[in-house]
Amino acid sequence: MSQPTVEPLPAAQAARPRRQSRAQDTALIGVFAGLIAVLALVPPIPVGNFGVPITLQTLGVALAGLVLGPWRGFAAAGLYVVLGLLGIPILANFSGGLGVLAGPSAGYLLAFPLTALVTGLVARAVVRRKQGRWRAPLLFLAAITGSIVVTHPFGILGMSVNLEISLREAFFLDIVFWPGDVVKSAAAAAAATLVHRAYPAVLARR
Repeated sequence: MSQPTVEPLPAAQAARPRRQSRAQDTALIGVFAGLIAVLALVPPIPVGNFGVPITLQTLGVALAGLVLGPWRGFAAAGLYVVLGLLGIPILANFSGGLGVLAGPSAGYLLAFPLTALVTGLVARAVVRRKQGRWRAPLLFLAAITGSIVVTHPFGILGMSVNLEISLREAFFLDIVFWPGDVVKSAAAAAAATLVHRAYPAVLARR
């Protein structure tokens, strides 16, 4: 008995899902870049006298990595940084332009895309392998890993260069941000857990 032949899909039909996927990715990247911008406009909390306030930007960056994964998260955070450096006032304190690179927070800002990348790499592995009660704690671990491995070292280096202080001094200035980052990482992990529960394909399909 002969087997029925399966006709290949026309090229136009085969390309349609890929176009839809790219369009969805582009939309998500834009949405999360906008989310980071909105969170950056929440009034910052001044800390000390060295010019680096506590902001919610890092919450948005963590969410981008946790929800979108490494490359789309990198693109969302990168888009936000590029638009800010081009002069759009979407950075902290309604600032924008290349002049921010001379400020003490330059290292933190430039770290955002790489932070989302590292966070996303860990988050993708978590979402693909872990379900149930361990997902939220492991997503928290992903967020705090990106912060510790990328954000803080870049921030310390930026303060050392632009404030003309030693790395040791910059390190002790940076410590003040650690408790807030733990809280923001926990909030990002909780939100990302809800997103992945509602839309399991948003990251796992990658």
